[in-house]
Parts: sequence; C-alpha cells; structure tokens
Amino acid sequence: MLNDAKALQAVGADIVLLECVPNDLGARIAKELHVPVIGIGAGPGVDGQILVLYDILDITTGRKPRFVRNFMEGAANNQEALQRYVAAVKSGEYPAPQHGFG
Repeated sequence: MLNDAKALQAVGADIVLLECVPNDLGARIAKELHVPVIGIGAGPGVDGQILVLYDILDITTGRKPRFVRNFMEGAANNQEALQRYVAAVKSGEYPAPQHGFG
C-alpha cells in the first residue's frame, strides 16, 4: 500500500484517502507522503479524518464499522453532534484506539 500511495503521489495525486487500514500503516503512509493523507478508519496518525454524516448522527442502520463513534450521544441536536465531532478530531480524542485497526 505504501508503494501504491507513493505511486499515486508521483503521478500527481493531490490527496490520498485510506479506508480501513491498520493505524500504524496509516501513520507510516502519512509520514512518507508530501500530500495530505485522509483517513476513514485509518487511525489518528493521518493528516485528517472523514466520517460519514449518518455515522456521526447515529442514523446508519445495520452493522456499524468499528471506526464509527456516535457523536449524537449526549448532544442536544445535530449541530451540536457535528461540533463535537470537529472538536474531538481537532483535540486528537477521535479516533481513539478502539476506532481503528490494530
């Protein structure tokens, strides 16, 4: 994956998105690339985080991926849930180890 990410960067990718990869691999790829590496289930060591809105608001039905955290829990409304998500990412609180792939 690291070689593939480097190849994408070499041909002009402006960003690399990693989904459901081990935390250590996400961090290593982010460290070795010069373009931003964004993760969804790729651990805290990447340059940014994405989480599907339905997952943030806990309205996804069925099985939820292990990297999902319900930001509606304890929030008064959708806007507060979104603010909590942003704050948790900025502070480094999210994603926590339980939201990744060891």
